[in-house]
Amino acid sequence: MGHGLLAGKRGIITGVANEKSIAWACAQTCHAEGAELAFTYLGEAQEKRVKALLDAEIPGALMAPCDATKDADIAAFFDTIRTKWGRIDFLVHSIAYADREDLKGRYVDTPRDHFALALDISAYSLVALARAAEPLFPESGGSIAAMTYYGSEKVVPKYNVMGVAKAALEASARYLAADLGPRGIRVNCISAGPLRTLSSAAFPGFRQMLRLTEQVAPLRRNVTQDDVARSCVYLLSDLGSGVTGEILHVDSGYHILGMAAPEET
Repeated sequence: MGHGLLAGKRGIITGVANEKSIAWACAQTCHAEGAELAFTYLGEAQEKRVKALLDAEIPGALMAPCDATKDADIAAFFDTIRTKWGRIDFLVHSIAYADREDLKGRYVDTPRDHFALALDISAYSLVALARAAEPLFPESGGSIAAMTYYGSEKVVPKYNVMGVAKAALEASARYLAADLGPRGIRVNCISAGPLRTLSSAAFPGFRQMLRLTEQVAPLRRNVTQDDVARSCVYLLSDLGSGVTGEILHVDSGYHILGMAAPEET
């Protein structure tokens, strides 16, 4: 067996869009810690991007299509994993979507069908993937980690329906932690500070969020993808063996503030 916190473990990484994705940083760190990885992708364009990343850095890693809004797709993906591996030790959920138009105006104007889609992709997908993954975890259990954001807890301007979806994701993680705990399967969320990713580029006012975090967060800096990835490895590894149902904030401490104090001159 090799060295590393995840040596001998096998895990699934969802939601890699490109090299800036939080999911990709998590994958790189998991790989460096000895894990064997499998990846989901959605559509031909994403397949090409994920394959290029894997060929360059994690050659030989498994990858298979999976539309997390379709139970048949999820079943087919996990059938592939069962055939290839027989078991898994962890799952990283990094899937979210909201219509870009809904991140511009008022939350109150969110159309019903847009709300349903955002909640389905961003929150229910965790439930569906956890249900399909459960039989593949060994008797000793395993770990599921999902990516969230502080807009689930407090109002962040323009985050709108995505904030509500992330709140549902976090509540789902708690209920899943209770359901799967007797099987030794831990379920946690990582609430990352603002990061430059493909999805954040669509978010109005993102640059102001970065500037504000640097100015007022206790650590006076923005977090990096690596900060998040290292915390993810902690939750996936035996180091986090007693932790479940938790929301781990990796945001330079921004979430502890009641208000942003101006710098003293």
